Amino acid sequence: MRQLLNRTGMLRSMRLFGLLAIFGLIGAIALPACSPEPPLHLYDPHKVNFDIPIIDLDLKVYWNYDLSLGIDYDWEAEWHYGWDEEDRRVFGELGYTEPSVFNLRRYYTGDQPQAPHSSVLADQVEGNHFQGSYEWGFWDILVWNEITTLDGVQSLIFDEQSSLDSVTARTNASMRPARYHAPRYTNAFYEPEPLFTAYDEDIEVNADLTGFIFDPERNAYVKKLDMLLHPITYIYLTQVILHHNNGRIAAVDGSASLSGMARYTCLNSGTAGNDAIAVSYNVRLKKGCPWHNETVDIVGGRLMTFGICGLTANTVTRADEVRDPNRHYMDMAMQFNNGMDSTFVFDVTQQVRHRYKGGVITVELDMDTVPIPTRRGGSGFNAVVQDVQDGGTYEFEM
Repeated sequence: MRQLLNRTGMLRSMRLFGLLAIFGLIGAIALPACSPEPPLHLYDPHKVNFDIPIIDLDLKVYWNYDLSLGIDYDWEAEWHYGWDEEDRRVFGELGYTEPSVFNLRRYYTGDQPQAPHSSVLADQVEGNHFQGSYEWGFWDILVWNEITTLDGVQSLIFDEQSSLDSVTARTNASMRPARYHAPRYTNAFYEPEPLFTAYDEDIEVNADLTGFIFDPERNAYVKKLDMLLHPITYIYLTQVILHHNNGRIAAVDGSASLSGMARYTCLNSGTAGNDAIAVSYNVRLKKGCPWHNETVDIVGGRLMTFGICGLTANTVTRADEVRDPNRHYMDMAMQFNNGMDSTFVFDVTQQVRHRYKGGVITVELDMDTVPIPTRRGGSGFNAVVQDVQDGGTYEFEM
């Protein structure tokens, strides 16, 4: 046992090899500071622990929209496409899944809070414990999850080099053409993988151990932070309800896109970038689905995006706070029973703005009103989209 520290001037001149623990729960209450009662111990700098925040990823909790007059958003009542084993095999899980590996960045700003970052300590954490050491002074800490995918191919690209004061994430353009954001972007972009972040500034580690409490199980002093990982990629569940289809739409090629979404996001602030792009994703056709008192066919899919441009979605509490300069068009290619194909385009702007953190986007289409095309391509269907015209495009008021 090392000699107990005297809390006078000698203590202020020594380095702290203390224990910091980041602790986060939805609804967690920050623990109050208290004066240390048990003896203070010095620890080997290689044995200092860090606890990664816990994440609650229940969609019903996260999509906590108040529709009106206290009526909560019930996405499950709106979602009729479902999610079977084939969907899981092709697309993955319907909602968020909790990660187990994290990237952690520590920025030391000395005795100056809010100071620019001049250096960074980078670590990867497997599980929810981390070991590290800390100088007296102020620290900023950024945490985000390590990316895992079904096929081992990652779309997210992280930029930590342009500025130490922020980390950004983006994806690259796909091979699928997009008509909405030309000439700057002529192709749709890959959708990002699920991304969760937490960022806390001005964490003070001082010689008085202000804000530390003693953990008897670890026999150490712990500083607990009310810090929570938030999703900063947003899930949209899209479904096109085909009424009276009777086999008219026989198949889909599996490709779809949603326009007007952000091209990148900032991990520190959670704010989406201002560049608008179309995001490419996959869909499937399911036949004979129950819809109230009717049996319908449904084209459905799951889409991940960086959200609405310029929005910090996790800080917004009402849809009327959303300032969105872009319109949002959802398009997908479908094949008729005569072998002819068409691109169906739907204006879903209001639904995206009302579901600014993600949710269900539904379009209903009465196939008795849609003429069957007689030539391939170009014979698209266009729902209230006046500025996108192809030869032979049908305009239809929804």
